[in-house]
Amino acid sequence: MRVLAVVPARGGSVGVPLKNLAAVGGTPLVARAVRACVRAELVDEVVVSTDHEGIAEVARAAGATVIDRPGELSGSTASSESAVLHALDHVPDVPDVVILVQCTSAFIDPADLDGAIAKVLDGSADVVFSGLETHEFLWDAAGAGVNHDPSYRPRRQDREPHFRETGAFYVMRTEGLREHGHRFFGSVAVQQVPSRHAIEIDTPEDLEIVRALAPFVDEPEPIDVDAVITDFDGVHTDDRAYVDQDGRETVAVSRSDGMGISLLRRSGVKLMIMSTEHNPVVAARARKLGVPVLQGLTDKRTVLRDWLAIEGIDPARVAYVGNDVNDLGPMSDVGWPVTVPDAHPRVRAAARTVLTRPGGAGAVRELCDRVLAARPVDEVAVAPAPRAELRLTPTARPVQIGDALVGAGQPVYVIGEIGINHNGDLDIARRLIDVAAEAGCQAVKFQKRTPEICVPLEQRDQIRQTPWGEMTYMEYKIRTEFGLDEYTQIAKYCQERGLHWFASPWDVPSVEFLESMNVVTHKVASASVTDLELLRALAATGKPIILSTGMSTLEEIDRAVEIIGTSKLVLMHATSTYPLPPEEANLRAIITLQERYGVPVGYSGHERGLQISLAAVTLGAVTVERHITLDRTMWGSDHAASLEPAGLEHLVRDIRIIETALGDGVKRVFPGEEAPKSRLRRVTV
Repeated sequence: MRVLAVVPARGGSVGVPLKNLAAVGGTPLVARAVRACVRAELVDEVVVSTDHEGIAEVARAAGATVIDRPGELSGSTASSESAVLHALDHVPDVPDVVILVQCTSAFIDPADLDGAIAKVLDGSADVVFSGLETHEFLWDAAGAGVNHDPSYRPRRQDREPHFRETGAFYVMRTEGLREHGHRFFGSVAVQQVPSRHAIEIDTPEDLEIVRALAPFVDEPEPIDVDAVITDFDGVHTDDRAYVDQDGRETVAVSRSDGMGISLLRRSGVKLMIMSTEHNPVVAARARKLGVPVLQGLTDKRTVLRDWLAIEGIDPARVAYVGNDVNDLGPMSDVGWPVTVPDAHPRVRAAARTVLTRPGGAGAVRELCDRVLAARPVDEVAVAPAPRAELRLTPTARPVQIGDALVGAGQPVYVIGEIGINHNGDLDIARRLIDVAAEAGCQAVKFQKRTPEICVPLEQRDQIRQTPWGEMTYMEYKIRTEFGLDEYTQIAKYCQERGLHWFASPWDVPSVEFLESMNVVTHKVASASVTDLELLRALAATGKPIILSTGMSTLEEIDRAVEIIGTSKLVLMHATSTYPLPPEEANLRAIITLQERYGVPVGYSGHERGLQISLAAVTLGAVTVERHITLDRTMWGSDHAASLEPAGLEHLVRDIRIIETALGDGVKRVFPGEEAPKSRLRRVTV
């Protein structure tokens, strides 16, 4: 059976001028009515009957078909039934059930519409209206009881309930409406609605009430926009400042905001921070987030309009997040005015949505999650969390390296870094490959240089004492560098031992050399993070990139990531101190990198022992790289900070134990607990 929803929405209004275009929660009332009908599963088509072109345009955008309403049916004395009957005469297929839906009710639950429709479809009723259960005592103007005897005042629980029409919707059999010309006929039933949905807008005061309620009544929904503009104080912060004895200000922000902003940037959403104050704290935070900032603004609204015009962005597809009255101007110009829960009351009333988290406590991240929830899946760098709330997990997609996936939920990718610890001896290289394979590593890594490019001029003629005698530094670097023959044998031997192999190229010719060897990935050494020519050459290969971040600032890493991209990137937290003291490990930077860049993050360690590498795994490191050696006392710069065979074996063993021990986070009673549970637990009543 076909169901048609008709929304009468004339341009004139006695109580509230152009009421049907008045925005509640940032959405015109006519659009709210249409969207409720569109989301109802049992409604087949929605039409809006109107005499106003502005209403018609909004209705079409919301998903309705528009029927022009003639002047004689558009006056204040025309009944809603007349608009419905006129619409029925102008639809191609006559429905079995028709619904009169009124814009004066801002809060219509599609589930309530479906419940009412079902009662008509199954024959339970000819008409179903939205009603609010009430036990109120009603009086007439003369002081007489309308629904009660004033001399008898029964308790609420002793009275039969009455139902007040909310005016939101009336579901009718089409044939009965046409026969009687009125919305009530035959068997009438009520569809109960909650009190928060039962406010009918007839006066400006009613409109203010529903606007104030909208942030609390409306269900959260994805925010589909192309740009996000935020105020700073009270949005990125908790609106407080801490001042030291020298007058310097600091503020508190949420670290989780950085991850959300990073994801938005990569999904193509434009970002801007606008602040009325001029404060170095704002500039510093904006720099860290990688977001443009405009400070010292006296007229945010004009600046916003100019910026949107320059960027060519439709204001309807913009979210502006503010918290105080100076944000009301720009909020009124965008399709998604957003605010925080502790905002000024006027700002909350003007907002289309109120976030659940306060400023400085994740408000920006919550907004980012809801914007990302509306983006196509392939634009978002993370998967949505498997639950009803609009959140995205901070887990980046794994990166494919050869036949292995490197990322959260995958086995930790353990790399034995041979580097230059082979000392130019192919036999030592093979023995180190054996060590890595027998310990359970997935890969070994070398270093590849073109000495004529990499060795500084001032160092080339310096004399070095080596195991092969006295020679210049250039001669030494050439002596220990492997070429095509050695790497061909290394590639063959790694394949036989079931290991990936790759290297850190230190110059562009080395990239070309490794590409000719068809390595599975390339590694960027910490020293090369700022070598932009090298990074561009690596990006051009299209291969996965593992980027170490030792001795690098976030700004330097930002630049490198901008060149390389994030689709096939694995970052490695590292501190380039050899050997690494614990106080310089800074393992929490793993989380910082995860939040900032949204890619898998591993750990490249140069410490003695295993504890720090194992702790990195518990913090989410998806790959661990350690230098390996046959003997830490061997000649060479990296041996002292390397793991010997037994140490590497213990490292891989303990990583696998930690992976198993971390589990899935679901609290449960395990089989091993059942026996002690039955023996030790007492149940008391």
